[in-house]
Amino acid sequence: MSFNEANTVEAFIRDRLAGSTNSPTVTPGLARQGGAISGLGWHFVGPTDLPRQSQEALVEPYLRDALIHLNPDIAANPSRVDDVLYRLRAIVMSARSDGLVKANEEFVAWMLGERSMPFGADGQHVTIRLIDFDDIEQNSFVVTQQFTFHAGKTEKRADLVLLVNGLPLVLIEAKTPVRSSQSWLDAALQVHDDYEQNVPELFVPNVFSVATEGKEYRYGSVRMPVDLWGPWRTDADGPQSMGEVEKAVNAMLRPAVVLDLLANFTAFATHKGKQRIKIIARYQQVEGVNRIVERVVAGQVRKGLIWHFQGSGKSLLMLFAARKLRLHPALKNPTVLVVVDRIDLDSQIAGTFYAADMANLVRTDSRKELSELLAKDVRKVVITTIHKFAEADGVLNDRDNVIVMVDEAHRTQEGDLGRQMREALPNAFLFGLTGTPINRADRNTFYAFGAEIDENGYMSRYGLNDSIRDGATKELHFEPRLVDLHIDQQAIEAAYAELTEGLTDEDRDKLGRAAAKMSILVKAPERISAICADIAQHFQAKVQPNGFGAQVVTFDRESCLLYKRELDKHLPPETSDIVMSVNSGEEEYAAYRRDRDAEEKLLDRFRDPKDPLKIIIVTSKLLTGFDAPILQTMYLDKPLRDHTLLQAICRTNRPYGEQKTHGLIVDYLGIFDDVAQALKFDEKGVQKAVSNIAELAAMLPSAIQKCLVYFAGVDRTLTGYEGLIAAQDCLPNDERRDAFASDFSVLSRIWEALSPDPVLTPHEKDYRWLAQVYESLKPSTGTGRLLWHRLGAKTIELIHENVHVDAVRDDLDTLVMDAELLEAVLGNPDPEKKAKEISVKLTGRLRKHAGNPKYKALAERLEDLKNRHQQGLLLSIDFLKELLALAKDVVKMERETPVEEDIDRGKAALTELFEEAKNGETPIMVKRVVDDIDEIVRAVRFDGWQATHAGEREVKKALRQTLFKYKLHQDAELFERAYGYIREYY
Repeated sequence: MSFNEANTVEAFIRDRLAGSTNSPTVTPGLARQGGAISGLGWHFVGPTDLPRQSQEALVEPYLRDALIHLNPDIAANPSRVDDVLYRLRAIVMSARSDGLVKANEEFVAWMLGERSMPFGADGQHVTIRLIDFDDIEQNSFVVTQQFTFHAGKTEKRADLVLLVNGLPLVLIEAKTPVRSSQSWLDAALQVHDDYEQNVPELFVPNVFSVATEGKEYRYGSVRMPVDLWGPWRTDADGPQSMGEVEKAVNAMLRPAVVLDLLANFTAFATHKGKQRIKIIARYQQVEGVNRIVERVVAGQVRKGLIWHFQGSGKSLLMLFAARKLRLHPALKNPTVLVVVDRIDLDSQIAGTFYAADMANLVRTDSRKELSELLAKDVRKVVITTIHKFAEADGVLNDRDNVIVMVDEAHRTQEGDLGRQMREALPNAFLFGLTGTPINRADRNTFYAFGAEIDENGYMSRYGLNDSIRDGATKELHFEPRLVDLHIDQQAIEAAYAELTEGLTDEDRDKLGRAAAKMSILVKAPERISAICADIAQHFQAKVQPNGFGAQVVTFDRESCLLYKRELDKHLPPETSDIVMSVNSGEEEYAAYRRDRDAEEKLLDRFRDPKDPLKIIIVTSKLLTGFDAPILQTMYLDKPLRDHTLLQAICRTNRPYGEQKTHGLIVDYLGIFDDVAQALKFDEKGVQKAVSNIAELAAMLPSAIQKCLVYFAGVDRTLTGYEGLIAAQDCLPNDERRDAFASDFSVLSRIWEALSPDPVLTPHEKDYRWLAQVYESLKPSTGTGRLLWHRLGAKTIELIHENVHVDAVRDDLDTLVMDAELLEAVLGNPDPEKKAKEISVKLTGRLRKHAGNPKYKALAERLEDLKNRHQQGLLLSIDFLKELLALAKDVVKMERETPVEEDIDRGKAALTELFEEAKNGETPIMVKRVVDDIDEIVRAVRFDGWQATHAGEREVKKALRQTLFKYKLHQDAELFERAYGYIREYY
């Protein structure tokens, strides 16, 4: 018997959930009737034994039983079940009209007991319970397989579904583990692109879905993009295997964990002020939150330190922790304080809480307000900065159910401000969270937050390698630039040591002198001029083409102004802006004084890929807490170290679409001349936080050769299908193809990371050939998308630019005017081949002028020559000579004919076209339409644009924008005819 999806992964998970499925079918109430439980506590019911019709998303007999059992007011009058079921069915049906996320949010509110019905005495509203979260044995837990659902003529069949009281809370899609062409990603795409789109009703009660092929296990919430689906890992991760999937199933799919995730680890938030999204916690957030809650409920150890690497979701961890703590009955309505040490962090974290509609949330705006809130014993979630404890006078609140979560638990929290906070809240629980590992010399952080019972001082730890492995963050690369401009490292060390020695009154004068010394070194005019010229060149070559943004980190506020002035000499002024703190009376910086709302609007512009603002210049602001996934490159020219350095460079590591493979730090100061010295931490993995671009460049030749080895003996100059077939014959089976795909994936990641660095140029021909072979072998269906990944933007562009016949790069002018080349051609042993080549080029050249009568005679000459040659009236050598003579005449005509003449003919043709399109219902202003098209196409066109994929794309985009402006974008025929004229005349 062979291995397949049903008898391996699907059956494996089913048996882990329910134990042996050979036992007789059980009733849904068995769990609360004291029946034997096997597996993880789910009871198997075969699809034919489920009491439901295939068009019903809910198993209503199970749900009816639960409603009566859990609600005394319904038990007293069982007919009330129908009223509840009517409401729930309406929510299920609303998924198509209101959207799946909105329907899911409303259904979750019902499942969490946040909705009521008038079933009480005198019509009073009473809470309706669909699930018992306090005594979970009162619920029924059923697993079924091949769950068929019909919506109209559409039928979908889920591999496994977990039902709680008849509600389908979890859907599991499994793929076979023994076919290399399939992965968990295929299963996830099937859920996201097919099931959720075509049968959204099935997902209205959904908590999360699972995708696995028996090697990797991933989960996501409704409408979550599949690249954000996360793993559920255990402490001891092993290689990909059924055993690892079993660990994830055992840890995540227990009934108690599923209900915990529903009740405490899902949130609905407004994304960018518009779109409603559903969030489900990642496993490290669940672990961190539950350890905090367990410790507070136990009440024995009153502190703990959590290190989750930068960008892995600490704000959400605090959100889920605050919510679970506030709702926990054993804690008797606690106060939760979220303490940060900077205003920008305050804003970011508050934004996360507000977007997720956190109940009973207050953000303090003053020290006085914080003192009053604590003195009045307010029982809410309070967000404040550490600085608002500065004037705390003695004890503000001595309750023992005050829980404090301190973000970035080092720096100010360890000094006087941290001491004042502890004195103000003497009996509070104190939990420190940090995204940067604790410096081994910085032991007071462990003293302040670390508990003795925690191994290595951390109660929860999620490091850099974990974060990159799970896709929560990207790798960081660094690129040393302009070494001749690097300041002497010893001078930096000496000046920096003085700068960071302390900020006491006694040291103020000394610090001023140190800063002045450093300033002279860093702000030499020639240095700034050279660096800004290099930034502009680097940005235009490496950052802008990929659609990313950049951040320039300068020495001080004066440097911000100097850099802005220099950058404006190389880039349009709207490309960059400064974000800094400006005090009243500082007229030299007045242009950049913004309130919080104005600053946030500016940063939203930076996050918008369509906005011209692409570079933010800073010195202190936005180095911590700033979250903009579009930010990919940091130009660093400020001395930073340790926590501050790692926090700053991690601004660039947020995932952003498939094109962003890494964050890039361009180092102008020599900070990374000694990476280990710059990142002195107790975690060895942190030293891998940066990888040198030079190292990647060194890896490129061997990665190219590793891929070329597959095609030993193939003539790579052979074009057409003969060359492609010869290449494909070298990969005769799936094993060889997948091996090549794996090696090419490594190569393409290196290529994308380096692109468009000139170091690639010597290898471009080989890489283009390999990329085209790879593309020709890639499965055309949705299978195997994990291995045969989507290529990076630069690779796709490279392929596209070289697969069009028209995209011949040889210049005809050079060919016909070069006497030496002419002699070489005439002496060619194969004049027939060369004649065909020139004939093709001439045909393409004349096609561009097809509407101009001046070229009509030349086009007719070419056709006559081709006909005579085909009829045998013109020998090959004579045909070649005649073609060369014609080519000279074509070039001469092009030189004598102004480009404007062709374009004027184009405008005339477009005018005639839009006059035809005009009618009583569309009284368009023809001249304005044509002028707009003419203006925008002229702006984006370039010589030979018709022969490149990029050129065609830009011109089509420009045309669509203009037609959209005049509400003509829906007329496909009009678009195609207009584009034809533009291609011909422009």
